[in-house]
Amino acid sequence: MPMLELNDVHAYYGNIHALKGISITVEEGEIVTLIGANGAGKTTTLRTITGLLKPRTGSVILDGEDLAPYPAHKIVYKGVAMVPEGRGIFSKLTVRENLDMGAFSRSDVDGIKQDLERAYELFPRLKERESQISGTLSGGEQQMLATARALMARPRLMLMDEPSMGLAPVLVESVFDIIQEINKEGTTILLVEQNAHMALQIAQRGYVLQTGEIVLSDSADGLRKDPMVQKAYLGME
Repeated sequence: MPMLELNDVHAYYGNIHALKGISITVEEGEIVTLIGANGAGKTTTLRTITGLLKPRTGSVILDGEDLAPYPAHKIVYKGVAMVPEGRGIFSKLTVRENLDMGAFSRSDVDGIKQDLERAYELFPRLKERESQISGTLSGGEQQMLATARALMARPRLMLMDEPSMGLAPVLVESVFDIIQEINKEGTTILLVEQNAHMALQIAQRGYVLQTGEIVLSDSADGLRKDPMVQKAYLGME
């Protein structure tokens, strides 16, 4: 049984039909990527999984359980955390306070302490900036903080929305290295990323979205070799 299943999901913003019957699966331990142009429905897919947007029809199933009855904050308790597009940090709080907020769903004090130490191991810069107001961090540091904050929930499934957006190339490589490290430690990842080249390098499988519909799904290697993907997303003729 897949960890995550979206079955024929239709979602709307008012009268705008944003998702038009998409179906995807994510197996435990995988990195799966969603690629597509701006407005294709990638962020909407993640918002639907997290409960921020409820599907009008279709279902979102986590570990065999339909998430429809649960509000967004309760879905965090189910083991789902999101690194939102644009980072979404609490800009007036310190780095440490942001990380503490990431663990709001937990009460295991010793475990939280261990995960905080692990976050600082993954992101030594955050340890250096622990008491700094997070809104004054650089873009790369804010991306580190958003990722570390999500990890503090100790998620089984992490949703990542455009983690490389706006970062310098050297930082992009670092972010993708860390995504792989997080995955190796046992966290399943659903990755939305416009940098299709990098996303398909680290993912096992992928889906291509166009205007709210999945038009292609394959192994990452299969997508890299697909002529449509090469032309539209990999910059190859």
